[in-house]
Amino acid sequence: MLAQKLHLLRHNVLSFVSSRTGSDLTRRQYDVIVVGGGHAGTEAAAAAARLGAETLLITQKIMTIGALSCNPSLGGVGKGQLVREVDALDGLCGRAGDSAGVHFSILNRSKGPAVWGPRAQLDRERYRQFIQSELLSTPRLTVLEGSVDELLVSQPNPEEPGHHRVTGIRLVDGSHPILSSSVVLTTGTFLSGSLFMGQTTSPGGRMGDAQSCAGLSYTLKETLGLRVGRLRTGTPPRIVKESVDLSLAQLQAPDKQPTPFSFLNTHTRCKPEEQLPCYLTHTTPGVERVVRESVHLNCHIQQDTKGPRYCPSIESRVLRFPGRRHQVWLEPEGLTSDLLYPQGLSMTMPPDLQLRLLREIPALHRAEIRAPGYGVQYDFVCPTQLTPSLQVKSTQGLFLAGQINGTTGYEEAAAQGLWAGVNAGRTALSLPPIALSRTQSYIGVLIDDLVGRGVTEPYRMFTSRAEFRTYLRPDNADLRLTPRGFEEVGCVTLRRYKKAVSVRDGLQEALMALQSVALSSTRWREKLGNISLSENKSTTLNRKQCWTFRIDIYAVYRPHCEKQSREMERIRSEESLSLPSDMDYLSLPVSLSHEVREILDRVRPNTLGAATRLPGMTPAGIIHLLNYVLRTGRSEDTHQFKLN
Repeated sequence: MLAQKLHLLRHNVLSFVSSRTGSDLTRRQYDVIVVGGGHAGTEAAAAAARLGAETLLITQKIMTIGALSCNPSLGGVGKGQLVREVDALDGLCGRAGDSAGVHFSILNRSKGPAVWGPRAQLDRERYRQFIQSELLSTPRLTVLEGSVDELLVSQPNPEEPGHHRVTGIRLVDGSHPILSSSVVLTTGTFLSGSLFMGQTTSPGGRMGDAQSCAGLSYTLKETLGLRVGRLRTGTPPRIVKESVDLSLAQLQAPDKQPTPFSFLNTHTRCKPEEQLPCYLTHTTPGVERVVRESVHLNCHIQQDTKGPRYCPSIESRVLRFPGRRHQVWLEPEGLTSDLLYPQGLSMTMPPDLQLRLLREIPALHRAEIRAPGYGVQYDFVCPTQLTPSLQVKSTQGLFLAGQINGTTGYEEAAAQGLWAGVNAGRTALSLPPIALSRTQSYIGVLIDDLVGRGVTEPYRMFTSRAEFRTYLRPDNADLRLTPRGFEEVGCVTLRRYKKAVSVRDGLQEALMALQSVALSSTRWREKLGNISLSENKSTTLNRKQCWTFRIDIYAVYRPHCEKQSREMERIRSEESLSLPSDMDYLSLPVSLSHEVREILDRVRPNTLGAATRLPGMTPAGIIHLLNYVLRTGRSEDTHQFKLN
């Protein structure tokens, strides 16, 4: 049914796009233009449209919208929290994961629920179908096939900070400009991207797609004067499943009962008994030998460009950690796919050597490659040049999200895309931009890390990055974000809002009804069985018999959350002190070292809290800055998306 609906929607959209001439289309004035149809772009376009903004999504191929460019999975430790928060704000990826998942598991089960990681292996085709179906039926959203050549830039609004103002885009085909109030760039690896395999290099951001446009990169660097760096990533070869001896690998079964990502879903599309297993195997000394013998034939691995530390190529791992045995996960690509994805074997050596390397692993001794692995290098914009709303500080109306900001992973891209789309839509509708504090969500942690600290390598989310992770749990993302997303931000539908409020009110009623029950920790241990309580604590707990799983988790974490809430209030008051955007740090009449002045001048943090987290900042410098702002009354009001 979904495939039939998608076919009709795709046919209608393609007919719409192809039946109109370039001049017909470009006469329209859009509120928001989103460039790129990956995870960041799809969330950005959907979010802007939900806000009520007339939105145009431009992508090279409509058929590849929602494609899983690399690994066929979603979520994990830290990443699963992001998926649940995107879902709580009515994003797409959580529901898409529930529709496309074929192997669901909760990682970190041996630890507390705050650091559990919801994860799923995905059916590539089902995921793409779901995302396309959602986008192509979204009101106020138009999809156009095309490549953007440059941004249209004019003089800034003198009443707002910035040196430029974006007014639209121009396509590569030279058609008339397409105008808009805001533009969101989600170019992924396509910004001056280059593909690497062995000693062969070619332009592009993904194998099989059109090459990336250098004009857009030139606009960012030369016209807007942004600092741009270079990063790299890669993907492993795809292996024919029938050529793998799975009896020589360790079977990894999914959870018996799948846990949905979305708060709207009580079950997943894939039934428990239909789930597919994964398999675990390991590298051998033979793998290391092939890597070392082929280094001179691998130009990608010889580059100085920074690669991902947390998802490195097998070449990088072998050279960095010689003599070690590395894990390789054999993951299904779908219910009907005949391919396996070897997680942990990203590689860029010549194809014949890739096959030789694979066959050094016992389970893969007869492996056949359907598509070889390859590396990608691409431009990214140093994210310290962005505000917490993900708008470029120097350019009014320009927002960036995803790998263009130096991140890696679908989940990080989706989270940024949603928030950039929200603020691009609000800007176009003459509403103030909104920022998420790191006390509220992993999305806030992600954005604050990017704009406050920048990146020297692709950024990946971990639970350890969040100071308040016992509060920022995956189970309560809807209670933390959905009501505010509806009441203040405007990106949440009434249906989801009513459900979240109903859950919130029901939990509060249950907790109030059980408040009078007080037992010793020994008695609670007898009643609750598998709930972990400290043997060293003998105090009586105002803990209730847990009627639902969510009440159970809430009760366990309540004392920790109460303590953290006091710390969060301190951080929020710190965050609320906004630093003037025009402050001249180099000549500020306070006692600051030259190094600290340069850091502040380069990054230009929006708040005192953001300044405290800058590498190289000193406590003394923060105190002097705080005293100066309070003494001169130079703090500015800022619209923060906060919890009461």
